[in-house]
Amino acid sequence: MRVDVAAFLGAYPFRRVPATSPDALLRAMDRVGIDEAWVSHLPSVFWRAPAEGNGWLYETAARERRLWPVPAVHPGVPGWEEVIGDAVARGAPAARCDPTYYGLDPAGAELRVLAAACGAARLPLLMAVRLEDARQRHPGDRAPELPAAVVRALIRSHADVRLVVTHADRAFIEEVHFGSTPEEAARIWWDITWVWGPPEDHLETLLATVGVDRFVLGTGQPLRIPETSIAKCDLLDLTVAQRAAIESHNALTGLQAR
Repeated sequence: MRVDVAAFLGAYPFRRVPATSPDALLRAMDRVGIDEAWVSHLPSVFWRAPAEGNGWLYETAARERRLWPVPAVHPGVPGWEEVIGDAVARGAPAARCDPTYYGLDPAGAELRVLAAACGAARLPLLMAVRLEDARQRHPGDRAPELPAAVVRALIRSHADVRLVVTHADRAFIEEVHFGSTPEEAARIWWDITWVWGPPEDHLETLLATVGVDRFVLGTGQPLRIPETSIAKCDLLDLTVAQRAAIESHNALTGLQAR
């Protein structure tokens, strides 16, 4: 089984991106053998009130059992607490917050309060380091990348916080993992979207040093092609158990446990 924890639906504001509809996403999933996907509403990342896209996301996911909605939550917008409660009630696998895109101080009190609320609700908090390579971003896309220090601060801010960090590279992951205590590091999951695979040894090294149990499958589609993440696993000498852990087990058992 394969579970993609980093997929998007909806248009991207800075360039034309094909295959952003639910049907197109499902076809891409079929093409690479992905059974389920955690989906975020891509336009909401850039809205002043990101939670306004959650209704559409829930309705869309309700029509297709293979899609699991990851609602957006902005702790600086009134009513964000209800977003968390609604996510839990609807069985969402995580809630999403991208503070640098929202114009929030990623090291500020609002994000720490949100992390604590998600921890208390036993709801993982998902955030992306970046969405695109800085070299191809539109001049109007000025959101800075998520700092590694913010992830370290969030994971140690509350004992129940669980984080899913997507689009992180090897250096970012190592900085956070080896700068955290073992207990803190055990509450962070990393997707493989932005980690170099063969012929580079980045993913292979991380699996050996950080641990297979800390990684989940993410594709970043449709901003990235899903075949890339699948190929990274294909080209590594993984046991059946190791591959199953990355592609589904870690997401289904560690992150969705409440």
